[in-house]
Amino acid sequence: DKTVSLRKDLSEMHEWITQAEEEYLERDFEYKTPEELQKAVEELKRAKEEAMQKEVKVKLITDSVNNFIAKAPPAAHEALKKELNVLITSYQRLCSRLNGKCKTLEEVWACWRELLSYLDAENKWLNEIELKLKATENIQGGAEEISESLDSLERLMRHPEDNRNQIRELAQTLTDGGILDELINEKLEKFNTRWEELQQEAVRRQKSLEQSIQSAQETDKTLRLIQESLAVIDKQLTAYIADRVDAAQVPQEAQ
Repeated sequence: DKTVSLRKDLSEMHEWITQAEEEYLERDFEYKTPEELQKAVEELKRAKEEAMQKEVKVKLITDSVNNFIAKAPPAAHEALKKELNVLITSYQRLCSRLNGKCKTLEEVWACWRELLSYLDAENKWLNEIELKLKATENIQGGAEEISESLDSLERLMRHPEDNRNQIRELAQTLTDGGILDELINEKLEKFNTRWEELQQEAVRRQKSLEQSIQSAQETDKTLRLIQESLAVIDKQLTAYIADRVDAAQVPQEAQ
């Protein structure tokens, strides 16, 4: 009777291990949405915790078998020992595989969250560029004011490539594993298109501002020369008035 009871416990534990393997380790998983990935991570965590809790059950079975073997005739030893060893090996293997897969999925989830974080940071930077381009669209003022706007835009454009490189690497890591590939490709295409368009527009705006500065500088120079010339003429005419010189006497100045 005791042998039957022990074999029943061993069998039930084997069944649980087989079921856990089929449910969490043998199935082909596809993660096409973040929700599916997050759900898989949570399920695997629960499975890992449940497997760890079964350690008490395995220990009880081990103790029961060893106690029985210590008292039972040698004929019953070999088969029970073999079954117990198979159970312990299967259980340890299951725990190891669950831990490994859980760690991998947690790393994948962290990778996805990190990718979103970098995309968010870069899109905020692109928003700043967009606002700066709008602010410099029809800028009015002299050379100094336009030059300040150009400097401000150029400072904004001196943005390190680190984040974009990280986005590329993280996306590659995930899509190579077939994880969220459609969603990631869609996000990357949208981001890269926007990045390229704003970069090109920024380069055009820089050239335009440089031309505006040059034009403003030429205008300033011309105005300065005119002002200097007018000052000379004003001084000359003032002197003529003081000397009571008639306009007919100085036809060129009068003209």
